[in-house]
Amino acid sequence: MTGWTEDILGDPYERRTIDLGEDPDGEGPITATLVRRRFEGTPRAALVYVHGFSDYFFQTELAEFYADRGYAFYSLDLRKCGRSLGDGHTPHFVSDLALYDQELNETLRTVRSEVPDVPVVLSAHSTGGLVLPLWLDRLNLEPGGTRGRGIAGLVLNSPWFDLQGAAWMRSIGTQAIRAFSKVRPKDRMKLPLAEAYGVSLYREHGGLWDYDLAWKPLAGFPVTYGWLTAVRRGHAALHRGLDIGVPSLVLRSHRSWFSFQHHEKTDTSDAVLDVRQIGRWAGCLGGDVTSLVVRNARHDVYLSNDEPRAAAYRLTGEWLERWIP
Repeated sequence: MTGWTEDILGDPYERRTIDLGEDPDGEGPITATLVRRRFEGTPRAALVYVHGFSDYFFQTELAEFYADRGYAFYSLDLRKCGRSLGDGHTPHFVSDLALYDQELNETLRTVRSEVPDVPVVLSAHSTGGLVLPLWLDRLNLEPGGTRGRGIAGLVLNSPWFDLQGAAWMRSIGTQAIRAFSKVRPKDRMKLPLAEAYGVSLYREHGGLWDYDLAWKPLAGFPVTYGWLTAVRRGHAALHRGLDIGVPSLVLRSHRSWFSFQHHEKTDTSDAVLDVRQIGRWAGCLGGDVTSLVVRNARHDVYLSNDEPRAAAYRLTGEWLERWIP
């Protein structure tokens, strides 16, 4: 792991590279990137954030929200994502979500070393909201469980808990995807490009946010058979029931609205996932689950318009005060 250097977000954000060695999926040397908001003094807790698919950390408002509450803030760009995407890499490709354990474990070690003796809260969005619970479930099987690692809670922002779309995609479609992935895992699925959600976010198209389109394209990165198979295996594990060992907060919009082109409802709906599925499967995290609806929120509730975004932060703050010592 390298030392801390200034991040692309500028002061007070810093980054360091986590060396992950050779890619088990055959794409050469890989790394992950840990970003922190420099914190002065002794924090009351630490927050580690993990992004979703076709995404990376750029949400400084989220970091400031936690910093204002006395949290040391960290964010992880996973292998082949955002800051960690290198030449020859298939963006976001991984054949097994458990491979992310390597950078997640190293991140947790770093945070516990830098801010010892304070509770660690984890937070994730979309696909990251599937990756983290699966990791926590595995950690909880080890001696001491997740609590023994200093982890105190989990905040999920529109987590990807099931495959959206027609019912046949979750049965016959998944079987076909799995079959293709065995022979051509990195082939791109022939899915229509949908820029509606990206257009609703991006400032140049009337949204509120600026970010690097090379790391977060308006229509997202192509989906590969092998990656989606890994996600579907993760969904199946979640649906069987997990025991993450800590209380959790799950936030979602009040409705979904799917459209290839931007529509006014795109700005006040989840334009990516089926929010009914999020509500249905939230209880599979195990333990104390608080599942809440944020009316008129976008897929990323913390990137919503002003009123629902403020509501999302308020609900998050109230949950933190209740559950995190």
